[in-house]
Amino acid sequence: MDNVSLELYWSKVIEGRSAEAKLVHPSSIVTAPWVRMKCQFGCTMYGKGYCCPPDTPTPDQMRRILDSYHRGILFHVEAAKMPGRSRKKYLMDFFGSLVDLEADMFKDGYYKVFALLAGPCELCKECAKQGGKPCTFGLRARPSMEGCGIDVYQSARNNGFFVRPLREKEETQNNFCLLLVD
Repeated sequence: MDNVSLELYWSKVIEGRSAEAKLVHPSSIVTAPWVRMKCQFGCTMYGKGYCCPPDTPTPDQMRRILDSYHRGILFHVEAAKMPGRSRKKYLMDFFGSLVDLEADMFKDGYYKVFALLAGPCELCKECAKQGGKPCTFGLRARPSMEGCGIDVYQSARNNGFFVRPLREKEETQNNFCLLLVD
């Protein structure tokens, strides 16, 4: 299947949103061991969920996974803070549409398709892992790019996206997600 048909898929997800997508080669996606250290020592969710380290692939494992693909779609979604609108809900809707797209593409013959989202999974108020139970949303839960050791900033820059750390919580967030396709 050609790249034009992939654009038809991603256009469904970005339509009507502050989002864009770009076909990328998985070799442009950077993995690094320091990324997981940022999760471990910078995120309160570390070790508390099935979609977070240490339950996600290591950077070396993720590199091998990326190298087993020939294409990916890198999604950029902006989440501005707006009165009367939940930024979290906006992002959760976007992430859900990517998981739906993954399912649609699988059914259309892209049997290796897999989505990597942004940030910790927030499908549950508290992850079932905390109670020693299986994932409640195992069919929809996906790890984040950073949770798998992907240097999102460098990967985005490698593919022509502008991204920088935010200085204030009120600033527009730039979130990146990756759909691996073959």
